[in-house]
Amino acid sequence: MTLPALRLLGVDFTSAPRRAKPITVAHGHLAGARVTLDHFEWCEDWPSFEAVLARPGPWLGAFDFPFGLPREAVIDLGWPQVWPALVRHCADLGKPGFRAALDAYRESRPVGQRYAHRATDLPARSHSPLKLVNPPVGLMFLEGAARLLAAGVHLPGLHDGDPHRVAIEAYPGLLARRTTTAPYKSDERRKQTAERRAAREGIVDALSSRPAGVAGNDDAGGLHATRTQREALIDDASGDLLDAALALMQAAAAARAGPPLFGLPAGMDPLEGWIAGC
Repeated sequence: MTLPALRLLGVDFTSAPRRAKPITVAHGHLAGARVTLDHFEWCEDWPSFEAVLARPGPWLGAFDFPFGLPREAVIDLGWPQVWPALVRHCADLGKPGFRAALDAYRESRPVGQRYAHRATDLPARSHSPLKLVNPPVGLMFLEGAARLLAAGVHLPGLHDGDPHRVAIEAYPGLLARRTTTAPYKSDERRKQTAERRAAREGIVDALSSRPAGVAGNDDAGGLHATRTQREALIDDASGDLLDAALALMQAAAAARAGPPLFGLPAGMDPLEGWIAGC
């Protein structure tokens, strides 16, 4: 897999894709030291997303949803402790069964400690995959991980699959916070303010004018986008386009790090997974 031929994907994910809120995919490639944003794609249903996963490689995608669950919770629940078996078990539960199991588990834990976390969630300041609302990252795991497994893609450190189709876990907020801690997006119209637009503009400026900012990849170049693409990244108040572009930058950093782990730590938990660049 040579870097110039490698296609990059940055995926802003939702657990319920639809016309009003599709899965957003940023396509790009490495061009010397920089990352070129080629185009966006929108998946309004599961078949269209599954078609993206099934496309022949070589490609490397960074997906904005948790690939695993906290080992502590998996052990407490008596669920399988090997990643493929865990994913299949959760899929077999279905959304109602999965939701009921996590609701009951959280209620069994002490107040203030309801949400177990993965090792990667703490340094990344990401939500626990046990969370089912605002945002429903648990449901994102349920829907996303099962489709990665079914597609036969390769997940470094978690599951061996097609080495020409590689998926890593992204968290756009991790990269955005290296520019600003200000809110920069919302699906609620009343929160789509000028201040948030300014924050998006600042993030786009930073991505375009300096290294990607992913830890361990300070030599990586910035994002090359056309004027029209740049305006779209800033104007999209939902932040979906920008989050997909941020994930694309995380994919580029992983590609530069290369196999076998694409920048993920050698000691990562093979059940929980790890967020790229954390």
